[in-house]
Amino acid sequence: MQIEESKTEVMPELVAYVDGGCLGNPGPSGIGVVIQGMADGPIRIAKWIGHQDNNVAEYAALMEALQYAVALKAHKLHVYSDSEVVVRQMTGEYVCRSPRLYSLHWTCRKLARSLAFSISHVRREHNAEANELAQTALRRKREVPPPENEAQANLSEVSCFSAV
Repeated sequence: MQIEESKTEVMPELVAYVDGGCLGNPGPSGIGVVIQGMADGPIRIAKWIGHQDNNVAEYAALMEALQYAVALKAHKLHVYSDSEVVVRQMTGEYVCRSPRLYSLHWTCRKLARSLAFSISHVRREHNAEANELAQTALRRKREVPPPENEAQANLSEVSCFSAV
């Protein structure tokens, strides 16, 4: 992700709508992110993230929004997600005990500490644009067969999981 600061004016507070989706669970997955608050209009992201489960896809969408906000040097980010698991784990209402989600959760919490972060649950119908972006991303690649070996489904191969 490369962002040219000279061309992008950041508002002090960003709002992001995030969604992750998959066909089957696990299955072909994509993320959708809409970031509002930019002077030159919203940023829309639709990315294929490989064969994942729904909670991994939801965390990947959150991580994408956080990475953008940090890269843009935003002061505040409020995220709306239709994933109760992600929202409740990020607010501390639920403890993240899942080994497959723990590192994603930890990374999102670390990124969130870089700015004034808040997250709220939103009903699916109020997250339609992010959902449509996620569905578009996963439909683009759904013909790709799943990895023969689950060990090959390595999160380091997914672009939105890059180290910060």
